[in-house]
Amino acid sequence: MHTDHPTPSRRWIWSNFLFSQVAWFAAVLGAAHGLPGWGAVPALVVVLWHLHLAPRPWSEAALIAGAVALGTAADALVLAQGVLAYTSGQWANAAPPLWMSALWAVFATSLNLSLRWLHARWWLAALIGAVAGPLAFVSGARLGAATLLDPEPALAWLSLQWAIVLPALCLCARRFDGLGPGHRRAWAGIGGQGE
Repeated sequence: MHTDHPTPSRRWIWSNFLFSQVAWFAAVLGAAHGLPGWGAVPALVVVLWHLHLAPRPWSEAALIAGAVALGTAADALVLAQGVLAYTSGQWANAAPPLWMSALWAVFATSLNLSLRWLHARWWLAALIGAVAGPLAFVSGARLGAATLLDPEPALAWLSLQWAIVLPALCLCARRFDGLGPGHRRAWAGIGGQGE
């Protein structure tokens, strides 16, 4: 292994995956039960933990901010089609709820970790996004956080959204890579290089 190109440890990657899932369920179930603010707290914890570990936290913070902006704008576009509705947490009729924005922030923490392998695979990222994005939304809807008012168009819009947004985020992740070569501070406390 090249010492000047550290890779995140398996422990960090798996911890990020696990904590991201916990944050997703907390946000979705919080929204479903009318507690969207409290449900988003674990998402904030995941983001802060990630930034604490990142060798270049400002780069990761820029990536997370960009993902929140892009994801929230894309969600607003789908919402404007009138094909879905959220159960709780919307601060404006034309805007998605803040807990959705929090989930975009959490998702961004995986872009330079478990999703790093997608960075240069634009078509694969588009394909995965087109399938996985709508599936995640449907799962959230089944748990009560949202409703598909017109399911077929809703899924088509969500599929298109993710087919565009995921490759765009992968491109941003390459530009704002706070975990990249030559930065080793975070690896030592999380299990070393490529553990």
